Amino acid sequence: MAGYPPKPMISVKNLIKTYQTGAEPFDALRSLTFTIGANEYVGIIGKSGAGKTTLINMLSGVDQITSGEVYINKTAIHKLKEDQLALWRGLNLGVVYQSFHLMPMLNLLDNITLAMDFCGTYQHGKSEIKAMDLLESVELSIHARKLPAHISGGEKQRVAIARALANDPEIILADEPTGRMDSVTSEMIFKIFDGLIARGKTIVLVSHDRSLASWVDRVINIEDGQIIYDGGAQ
Repeated sequence: MAGYPPKPMISVKNLIKTYQTGAEPFDALRSLTFTIGANEYVGIIGKSGAGKTTLINMLSGVDQITSGEVYINKTAIHKLKEDQLALWRGLNLGVVYQSFHLMPMLNLLDNITLAMDFCGTYQHGKSEIKAMDLLESVELSIHARKLPAHISGGEKQRVAIARALANDPEIILADEPTGRMDSVTSEMIFKIFDGLIARGKTIVLVSHDRSLASWVDRVINIEDGQIIYDGGAQ
């Protein structure tokens, strides 16, 4: 309706995640509430153990929330069943992990088409062309037939980004995407993300490195499972 702002791409309300560790429960996330709009570029920053990766797991549906609500592009993922979550995640999110999670026995091209096959979007011939285009976008098409063991860590991360885009998701979640990279490779990774923002994607990056703030438009700072700052880069 005219005059009303669009609904947020990500909406989190009173999110709590509690783990049972021995006799005492541990609250990894404590009543988090925030929204992220379409095409926003957000960095979630905090020290190790602050709850950053736990939050990414809640947003992606990899782990179940204890209480609260998580809506991703109007889908109540806290209400989805396990079998529904896997397919939903593959079609709607591009998740980039610090440890890459590439299949070691598949070449780079096949690692990308596998993501399409898993979600039922694979089309013989067309998917290979799309996968090659994605590798080209991260400057790795020349290595398409190599196994992951034969490329560098920075190149593996770029392949992981290309794979995250296999099903053209609107949202990219990246957990410490440059945590193991040198400054030159890190800058290359961030420039790729800049290009994705220019294409209208919504990106949420998680890092312990405060220098991330220089790349994103908005920072959410988490400490002990709580938001202590939410605003422009400081």
